[in-house]
Amino acid sequence: MINPLIGLHAALGEFAVFAFLWVFVEMFNPNEKSIERAKTAATLGVLLLIGTWFIGGISYIFFYTPDVKPVILAGPDSWAHEIFTETKEHIFLFMPIIAVLALATLNTFGDDIIRNERARIGLMILAGLVVLFGLSMAGMGYLISSGARDALEAGVGLVA
Repeated sequence: MINPLIGLHAALGEFAVFAFLWVFVEMFNPNEKSIERAKTAATLGVLLLIGTWFIGGISYIFFYTPDVKPVILAGPDSWAHEIFTETKEHIFLFMPIIAVLALATLNTFGDDIIRNERARIGLMILAGLVVLFGLSMAGMGYLISSGARDALEAGVGLVA
């Protein structure tokens, strides 16, 4: 049975990506209203990433590590864990930090972002990194799940 925490983890992560995409788009032509919308989106995005962080951690510790990881490693696509899970773990640790930096940039510069092109571009880079990392993590999650499905189809992890 699929653990519902995985779906919640993925959904929160994708909504966080959309929130930071919103921040990125608001910075193309910033004004006072777009700065306020970006602050709202960044705050929401940070909260969603923190939720994703905790739910993903719980899922990883209590379900993935004891149940899924050994199946993938014993299956024909063990690289799914060896490459993509390891990569996701490292991105997973610092992605909320990048998001908090984006929010801090918005809160520090506020309406000055309208005139400060360097701050605006820096904010767009941070928000863009969250979006790119988030989308890549979704793709890696798909490959990891495929590794588990391939292992089960090969008969690995089935109890007789």
